Amino acid sequence: MTNITVIGGTGYAGSAIVAEAAARGHHVTSISRSIPDAQVPGVTYLTGDATVEVPDLTGAEVVVAALSPRGSNAGKLRPTYLAIADAAATAGARFVAIGGFSSLRPAPGAPRFADGDDLPAQFADEAKEMNAILVELLDGATDADWLFVSPAGAFGAYAPGEKLGHYRTSGEVALFDDNGNSAISGADFATAVVDEIDTPTRHQAHLHFAY
Repeated sequence: MTNITVIGGTGYAGSAIVAEAAARGHHVTSISRSIPDAQVPGVTYLTGDATVEVPDLTGAEVVVAALSPRGSNAGKLRPTYLAIADAAATAGARFVAIGGFSSLRPAPGAPRFADGDDLPAQFADEAKEMNAILVELLDGATDADWLFVSPAGAFGAYAPGEKLGHYRTSGEVALFDDNGNSAISGADFATAVVDEIDTPTRHQAHLHFAY
């Protein structure tokens, strides 16, 4: 059993990861600004705003940051994620940052999507903000044992999908199916993330999951 703390544990990605980790018998703590009405049995729910103060991570073995770069979080996640990473390192915990699709590359050696000029205007700021976190991690901004995870392009509450029980893994190059689609359900993404927590395959690296 692993002690896993999920910061942003009531959001779309965070809540799926909390549920999957708890189902496997891990000791899970969810930290968010409010306590959800529907709670996963066995999960410890705490309140806190990580953009204001990094929570106490004492005892955590893995810290997952799954905050949305939207709304009141916009423009705050770069320093917040790096502060969480440093706190995780101090606690001796692995740091898993849930990032975005736009930090991936369309092909090996190609610029990341977030570095291009054709991002949809409504998503450009958040894509660049999450990509800036990855760049900082790659540049050695923290000593943490970190992992930056990018989901597929179609990922979120708007496209929840269903649990298919499979996924593919890549590094920094985006995965697409035979029809040119990039997607993954919340449940299968959570499965992939917790699989990586259970059996680590990469350290201080970029990881991508999609069908």
